[in-house]
Amino acid sequence: MPDPISWEFAWPYYLAALAFGYLLGSIPFGLIFTRMAGLGDIRSIGSGNIGTTNVLRTGKKSLAAATLLGDALKGTVAVLIVGAAYGQEMALVAGFGAFLGHLYPVWLKFKGGKGFATFLGILLGLYWPMFLLAALIWLAVAFTFRFSSLSALMSSLATPILLYLAFDQVQMAEMFLVVGILLWIKHHENIGRLLRGEESKIGSKSKSAPETPPDTDGGGS
Repeated sequence: MPDPISWEFAWPYYLAALAFGYLLGSIPFGLIFTRMAGLGDIRSIGSGNIGTTNVLRTGKKSLAAATLLGDALKGTVAVLIVGAAYGQEMALVAGFGAFLGHLYPVWLKFKGGKGFATFLGILLGLYWPMFLLAALIWLAVAFTFRFSSLSALMSSLATPILLYLAFDQVQMAEMFLVVGILLWIKHHENIGRLLRGEESKIGSKSKSAPETPPDTDGGGS
């Protein structure tokens, strides 16, 4: 059993959990993997995003899969390690830190990914039944409408609602509500294109990297 925390002096624990999650979340796997593969800076092609969808534009599906896995697991690892040491409340703080780290990594001048892979990874570490539902919602929307961004938006919207109403996970629902708002903010350009009917569909052929419309990464990472 983890040692009980003296909540009178709890703020250092919260700060440490947040910082630990942030440092893990800020690891830019898309950038690291593409550079290791000799493909240069992923931020110089396509949308300039460091997430899975833009990595896929290199034509290297294995790198895109590795990016997706890495971006998800850094959220999972953050909440599992902190949760094992200090319980679920601290795990929520670490998960939030990991999400912030992915969206706003200090190493990349606070310009990171859009967060859905990390969103799912955090959910997997905290509450796997909701992870399965969130993934199924993504798949259902993607299969029906073929928009990756719309799938991520709908899954992130449903998650706090279902956590609260179906699973009675109030604290978790509150955290994912805030995380979902941040995710929607990061997808504001995708939302604009969806409303204008200009968003790229899953499987559609894109132009060469320099000519790719800016930031069509939605629901990647």
